[in-house]
Amino acid sequence: MTLSRRKTLALIGGGTIFAASASAAGFLTTRTPHDAQRPWTLAGSYDDPRLNALSFALLAPNPHNLQPWQVALEGDDALTLHHDRSRRLPATDPFDRQIMIGMGCFVEQMVLAAGAGGQAVDLTLFPEGDDGAIAHATFRDGGTPDPLSAHILDRRSCKEPFEDRAVPAVLANQLEDYADIYTDAASVAALKDLTWKAWEVEALTPHTMQESVDLMRFGKAEINANPDGIDLGGPFLESLMVAGILSRDVQSDPSSRGFQEGVKMYNEMLHATPAYAALTSPTNTRVDHIDAGRRWLRLNLATTSMGLALHPVSQALQEYPEMAPHYAQAHDMLAPMGHTVQMLGRLGYGPTIPRTPRWPLEQKLINA
Repeated sequence: MTLSRRKTLALIGGGTIFAASASAAGFLTTRTPHDAQRPWTLAGSYDDPRLNALSFALLAPNPHNLQPWQVALEGDDALTLHHDRSRRLPATDPFDRQIMIGMGCFVEQMVLAAGAGGQAVDLTLFPEGDDGAIAHATFRDGGTPDPLSAHILDRRSCKEPFEDRAVPAVLANQLEDYADIYTDAASVAALKDLTWKAWEVEALTPHTMQESVDLMRFGKAEINANPDGIDLGGPFLESLMVAGILSRDVQSDPSSRGFQEGVKMYNEMLHATPAYAALTSPTNTRVDHIDAGRRWLRLNLATTSMGLALHPVSQALQEYPEMAPHYAQAHDMLAPMGHTVQMLGRLGYGPTIPRTPRWPLEQKLINA
């Protein structure tokens, strides 16, 4: 996560400001976690077609950037995708539904990358049943590129306020091929209210808030050492860390000034939204979760191709007791026929943001 200068100054307020000395300036200009971002530059550099496809797949969006995938290579042309069960979100995602959606994003990006390299993928989901491996894939010659694959390296999840301009109707209509798009004033206003109230529940419920805090990586050194979770880096954020304004203790204390300023920032961000996208499914099986992830990834690539930004705001879809009223409201609004809402996201025009940290591919191969 990175912050604009305006947001950072708002956080600093009247408190201590990191001195702009020559040494401080030198420190701040070296805060990019290049090691954690290196997998983006290595994507596509492997000789094995499977590794090539996987090097792009691991850049897929996933909940809290847990990167919960593990891959076993088999023979010369196959692989099996597994869920690393040490990477879960038991407080906010007790049934691993959102984790499986992230796995679906991984699967779709792998298939798209394989096609771009001339490989087709024969895919079997849950070959051992719902509690076993996620997917088995066999690669073979004959794949064709999908135009969406050209946007993999530019895709982001934009956690910033969007510009005050509407999503053009022509683009919204095109995106209806991927998701339900909401641009009318009444729906947008209702969804702004819902997503904000749901975010407050997650942020102010102790066990769900702490789940996020435990996954925060503060500054370049932590991000490079553990390139997963919620990255808090960049020169301005690190200046706040040096000044003692931003820390794990501060983020764990809802009464702290830093926490309260963060709440204001999220309020601003969530309300700066001109449109929404939602994915629903008639049933709610593991295969539905993978399918929702695959559709979300394609939606994200499509928005990228249009110059639009997409940011998942699925807190209202989380399945724990404190969120139940908002879960019910989200389903009343978005799935009145009794379907399950799998994903909800903000849609609009946002700023360019940095690449998200990732573990190297070699760290995700379990028989390398």
